[in-house]
Amino acid sequence: MKEAMLYEKRDENKVRCHLCNHQCSIHPGKRGICGVRENQDGTLYTLVYGRIVAEHIDPIEKKPLFNFLPGTKAYSIGTVGCNFRCKHCQNSDISQYPHAHGGRIIGEERTPEQIVRSAKGAGCATIAYTYTEPTIFFEFAHDTSIIAHQEGLKNVFVSNGYMSADAARRIAPHLDAINVDVKAFTNRFYKEVCGARLEPVLDTIRLMRELGVWVEITTLIIPGWNDGEEELREIARFIKSVGREVPWHVTAFYPSYQMMDHPPTPVATLRLARDIGIAEGLRYVYEGNVRDSGGENTCCPGCGAAVVERSGLWLVRNRLKDGKCPECGEKIDGVGM
Repeated sequence: MKEAMLYEKRDENKVRCHLCNHQCSIHPGKRGICGVRENQDGTLYTLVYGRIVAEHIDPIEKKPLFNFLPGTKAYSIGTVGCNFRCKHCQNSDISQYPHAHGGRIIGEERTPEQIVRSAKGAGCATIAYTYTEPTIFFEFAHDTSIIAHQEGLKNVFVSNGYMSADAARRIAPHLDAINVDVKAFTNRFYKEVCGARLEPVLDTIRLMRELGVWVEITTLIIPGWNDGEEELREIARFIKSVGREVPWHVTAFYPSYQMMDHPPTPVATLRLARDIGIAEGLRYVYEGNVRDSGGENTCCPGCGAAVVERSGLWLVRNRLKDGKCPECGEKIDGVGM
C-alpha cells in the first residue's frame, strides 16, 4: 500500500478524496466508489500501487490514438478498479473486480522502474495507462510517467475523463496524449449507465487541451441509447468548440456485460456519425470496431486523400511527408505524424 495523493483529512478520521469528480467522503475502514482507495485510521491509501493486472504491447491505434505516433507500439498497463459502473463495460472482469470479490485486490507486483525497463526493452515509444480508468491508479501512473519521460518515452491515458482538475493539472506535465470517452451527451445516460455526470468529462477535455496535452475523443455508439442524429451533432459541435483538429472516434458497440440485450451498432450508423462530424467541421473522424470500412484511414482535410492507411488497428501505409499531405501539402494535425 501507498498513501494516496490528492485527499484531505477531516474530523473523526474521515477523509475527502479529491482524485476524481465523485469527491468521495470516506469513513474509517471504508473505500471510495472506485473500490481501491481505503481510509485507514484517517489516512487514505491506494491499494493498487504497482499491482498490475493487465500488461500488454499494443499498437498505439488500439487506444485509439490515430494522430499520435502512428504505427508505433504502446506498453499498456492497468490495475483492477474503476470510478464508473458502466453497464456495457468490455473490461468488467477487472474494472469491477473489487466490487465483485468482496474488496479483494489482485495483480502482479511491479515497480515504475520495471515498467519503464520493459517498455524500452520491447521497443515501445509510449506507455499507455489503460484497460481500466487510469485515474484510479493515479499514484503509480504518476511515478511511472516521470521516469518514462526521463528515459525518452511518452505517456498516454485512456480515460473516462472523470478526473478532478487537480489531478489533471498534476499529471499533465508528464502526459503527452489522452483519449477521453464522451460516452453520450445526456446526463441521463451518464447517471443510468455509468453512475456519473456529463459536465465533469467535458471540463476535463477542455482543461487537457489548455494544458497542452494532445486529445482524441471516442464515442461508443449504442443503438437506442446515444445514436440519435441530434445527440451525435451535439457531440461533434462540442468537439469543434474544443478544437476542430481534435479527432473523433465513433466506434461500434457489441453486446457485453449487462447490455447483452442490445444489438450491435450497424455500420450505417457509424457512417452517419462520421458524416455528421465532417459536416460540423471536424477535420478527422474515424470509424472503429469494424474492419476494413475505410473509416480507419486518416484523410487529408484539404483534398480528401488517404494519407495514413489502416486495416483495423494496424498501419498499412503512411504517405505523409514531413507531416504534410503528399497530394496538396496540407499540414496534418497531431504528434509525430
